Amino acid sequence: MAAAKNQNSPANARRAKLEEARRKERARERRGRLITIGASVAVVLALVAGGGYLVYQANEKEKKEEQAKASPVTGERSWDDLGREHVATKVDYPMNPPVGGDHNQVWMNCNADVYTAEIPKENAVHSLEHGAVWVTYNDKAPEADVKALTEKVKSTPYTFISPVKDQKEPLMLSAWGKQVTIKSASDSRVGQFLSKYVQGPQTPEPGAACTGGLDK
Repeated sequence: MAAAKNQNSPANARRAKLEEARRKERARERRGRLITIGASVAVVLALVAGGGYLVYQANEKEKKEEQAKASPVTGERSWDDLGREHVATKVDYPMNPPVGGDHNQVWMNCNADVYTAEIPKENAVHSLEHGAVWVTYNDKAPEADVKALTEKVKSTPYTFISPVKDQKEPLMLSAWGKQVTIKSASDSRVGQFLSKYVQGPQTPEPGAACTGGLDK
C-alpha cells in the first residue's frame, strides 16, 4: 500500500507531467526540423529547376538569334562595291534611303539616337559604315508604328531613326549594302534585321564610334 501511495504522490504526478511536456516539446522540435529541412530542400530544388529553366531559355534565345542571323531576310535588297570616299558635297545615291557609297567625313550619332526631322543622308551613310542600322519612315507611316520603332531604337545601340519624306515605302530598315521594307513595327523582320546587321558582317568599319558625330 505504501508503494502504491508513493507512486500516486503529487511529486510523481508532477514529474510525469513534466516528462510528458518534455516529450511533446522534443516531438515538436523534431517536426520543426523536418519541416525546415523539407522546406530547404524544396527551395533548393526550385532554384535548381528555375536556374535550369533560365539557362534553357537563354540557350534557346541565343539559338534563335543565331538562326535569325544565318537566315536571309525575306524581301531584302543588297548592293555591292559601294564607294567609301569622304566628300564635302551632296551625293546622288542610286537608292533611297542610301545604304552606302561616298559620304561626309562626319557621321550621324547612331547610339540609339532619335531624330524627328530629316537628317543629311551623307552623314547617315557614314553611320552605316560604322555598323549602324538606320530606321526610316515617311508621312504615310502609321503613328503607332513610328512610336514603337522609336522605342525599339532607344533600347538598341548602333541604331538611329529619322524621317525620310521622299522614300517610296512608309517603313524601311537600312544597313551598309542592305535594305528591307517592313509592313509594321511588329514585323518579325525588324528583330531579324537588327540581329543580323547591327555591327554585322557587312560592316566596313566594325567597332567604329556611333557617338561624337553630328547630332542634328
